[in-house]
Amino acid sequence: MTRHKDSLNADYFEDMFQNTADPWDLESSAYEQAKYDRSIAALNDRIYGLGFEVGCAKGVLTARLAAQCHALLAVDVSDTALEAARLRCAEWEHVSFGRMAFPEQTPAGAAFDLIVLSEVVYYWDDCDIARAGAWIAEHLAPGGDVLLVHWTGDTDYPQSGDEAVSKMRAALGGGIYAVRVERQARYRLDLWRKGL
Repeated sequence: MTRHKDSLNADYFEDMFQNTADPWDLESSAYEQAKYDRSIAALNDRIYGLGFEVGCAKGVLTARLAAQCHALLAVDVSDTALEAARLRCAEWEHVSFGRMAFPEQTPAGAAFDLIVLSEVVYYWDDCDIARAGAWIAEHLAPGGDVLLVHWTGDTDYPQSGDEAVSKMRAALGGGIYAVRVERQARYRLDLWRKGL
């Protein structure tokens, strides 16, 4: 399998969402639902002031994160995905959505208490991981968490799941420590926290 060398662009994701009703089976597979359950459980019932979810897709995880945050910004590069996510999460006024190609584009405003990178970092090349890590290190509030969840099987993405996590950890620099590290049969989950 030949890997992409550069970060996957918006067209790749828009095509996926326009041409497949449920890309990656995010809405329908028992595996994905169990992974979302583990993701929420890893937060240990913590309620965050301001959350930021990168690559929200159709909002399946977003809907679960809504109960963990007083305010949540969820972004994606696909307009098709965002339309579905807005419909799924319409009952929560504290959840907002934006079309954004993170880390090239970043939100303005206050520091985030929770940043969720679920199945996204391995789509980025080394340059974008470095850019994302630098931004997160600056915009994560003291005591704030970063949740990463990544498939560990073979892909044609720029990074493997393990490479994505290790490179992001290096890009964040000091002051971040691991709260939880889990390896399941097909994915890994990492929860990191910024020191006070």
